[in-house]
Amino acid sequence: MHDLAFIFAGFFVGLVVGLTGVGGGSLMTPLLIFGFGIKPHLAIGTDLLFAAFTKLGGTVSMARRRIVPWRLVGTLSLGSIPASLVTLYVLHRLGPANPSVHHAMTLTLGVALLLTALATLYKAVRGKQVPRQLASEQLDAATRPQHLSLPLLFGAVIGTLVTLTSVGAGAIGVMALMLLYPMLPLPRIVAADIAYAVPLTMVAGLGHASLGSVDWPLLGKLLVGSLPGIWLGSQLVHKTPDRFIRSLLSVLLAYAGFKLIAV
Repeated sequence: MHDLAFIFAGFFVGLVVGLTGVGGGSLMTPLLIFGFGIKPHLAIGTDLLFAAFTKLGGTVSMARRRIVPWRLVGTLSLGSIPASLVTLYVLHRLGPANPSVHHAMTLTLGVALLLTALATLYKAVRGKQVPRQLASEQLDAATRPQHLSLPLLFGAVIGTLVTLTSVGAGAIGVMALMLLYPMLPLPRIVAADIAYAVPLTMVAGLGHASLGSVDWPLLGKLLVGSLPGIWLGSQLVHKTPDRFIRSLLSVLLAYAGFKLIAV
């Protein structure tokens, strides 16, 4: 029975990731800890590789439809990958993170998710609609940040958070990309968030695997459900209204924030 529950959980999270870019860590990690009783260090390590393989499947599907803004993905990765490697080095030198420090990190992240959820809900209800399609010259301008340092700094912060907690790449990433690239259509923001999270979560996940913090059989069961789930979600993202996606995103962020604060 647990095997089917893990597969269904993987499918649900994969579907949500395909639609919103959120769910790899902000949904799966609390679900594993609170729903299935998995130890936190195993939940974080397993979820990182779960997110890597799941989002890889989503990236392939979205790349075939040519909606991944690769320049944006590369810029974010320049900040996130080095930050993840530095964080992993510190974890290897110091061993498991101090529980009080980890609690402070999750509490801060939980508050940030709640504030982000409110901002996302406001944008869904009162915000202006961004066109779903842009001309090539408009798309080129929409993927250029006002300051190159902003996406690099954002990538570094997310790289650190994801490596420590497995949460942040999607949960905070989508909202931050909306702020950094306000003229970029939502499907491309979701595609960018999913694509740049692949190398980040892969690096962080393999680092946790070297610490023995990955449950490989559990990972396999989750992926059986998540890969078809994210494929379906990536097909539906173009057909789903922006307001619905933003509203769903705000609910998911609020859920993750409350769960993290409860920890």
